[in-house]
Amino acid sequence: MSDAPRQHSIAWSDPAALAAAGRTMSGMEFLTAMAEGRLPPPPALLLIGARMGSIEEGRVTMRLVPAEYQFNPLGTVHGGILATLLDSVMGCAVHSRLPAGRGYTTLEFKVNFLRGVGLSTGEVMAEGNAVHLGRRSAVAEGRILDGAGRPCATASTTCIIFE
Repeated sequence: MSDAPRQHSIAWSDPAALAAAGRTMSGMEFLTAMAEGRLPPPPALLLIGARMGSIEEGRVTMRLVPAEYQFNPLGTVHGGILATLLDSVMGCAVHSRLPAGRGYTTLEFKVNFLRGVGLSTGEVMAEGNAVHLGRRSAVAEGRILDGAGRPCATASTTCIIFE
């Protein structure tokens, strides 16, 4: 076992300013601005090492490269990191369908872990799809796929919609 310490640090932009900008745009406009780099990513994505992928109405992808700082004691990416990635991508899929002035928050979500994710897995892609968008609630599904297209985790969520 190596005693050499490892270090991981992040820098982020003011999340209050990001949230304020988001209140003036539709979900598609907001997410597209982040994906194109016109707005910074939220600190949570930076913390787990994820980045925005494609943005379509009702469908959002994100990518994550497994790294040691994400590991649990067994040497694989911690389930909480993968759950955070799924919560983010499913929530963004819902957000992509919302007009300016409307927001959402996760009410509940469920995750099924299907295979471990480690350094040898390589980059994974998380996909979120909005299944239903009502006046007060929304339902979305998500999945994480490895580079060969094999599922690593699946999830579903219910979100509350608000003004």
